[in-house]
Amino acid sequence: MIENTLTPQTDHLTLSDRAKNLWDTKRNAILIALGVVLLLIAGIVGYRMLVTEPNERKASESMFRAEEYFKQDSLKLALNGDNINLGFLKIISRFDGTKAANLAHYYAGYCYLRLGDFNNAVKHLKDFSTSSKQIEARATSLLGDAYSELNKKEEAAALYSKAGKMFEKDDYNSPKYLFRAAYLYEQLGKNKDALENYRLIKEKYARSEEGFEVDKYLARLGEVGTDDK
Repeated sequence: MIENTLTPQTDHLTLSDRAKNLWDTKRNAILIALGVVLLLIAGIVGYRMLVTEPNERKASESMFRAEEYFKQDSLKLALNGDNINLGFLKIISRFDGTKAANLAHYYAGYCYLRLGDFNNAVKHLKDFSTSSKQIEARATSLLGDAYSELNKKEEAAALYSKAGKMFEKDDYNSPKYLFRAAYLYEQLGKNKDALENYRLIKEKYARSEEGFEVDKYLARLGEVGTDDK
């Protein structure tokens, strides 16, 4: 009985001894690993506080004057800045990776589109990204405009169609995007794709300006009413 009572305790001590021996032999490696992890965390936090956040703040402050020039239709000043204030292009290059630089791509693309530099419009609009579906739809339609001006009508039609389906709650712009898609597809002889976009206008945006006119475009392609699909 005495021997049985002591056995578990002896085993327990043996496990403790093994753990202690393991710690003694691996202590330096474990401490080094922990130190590396702590240094990485400190580096990330420090970089964010000393580099990322100040850059975001400076970029955001720089955007103010460029946006003012944009609102005033001073597009070249908005793009290139003046002798004191940065334009969208400098904001993009100087503050790459910030939210403001990303937004500057959108503005720069829009400026180039209105200035007739369609290749640069495509470049900057493609570099822009957003989590807002409504803004994404607008940027996608502007990209469609640029491709259309470059006579790349098939690409433009696909972008307009995509924009029109991206944010269905926008019952003002969505039917306009869909109509542009349908009209271009019709010009390309892709009547099936044209009908698909005209039908979406009829089904979802019947009370829009395009909705009131869409029946004649459907009829032109041989479809009368909405039941015969």
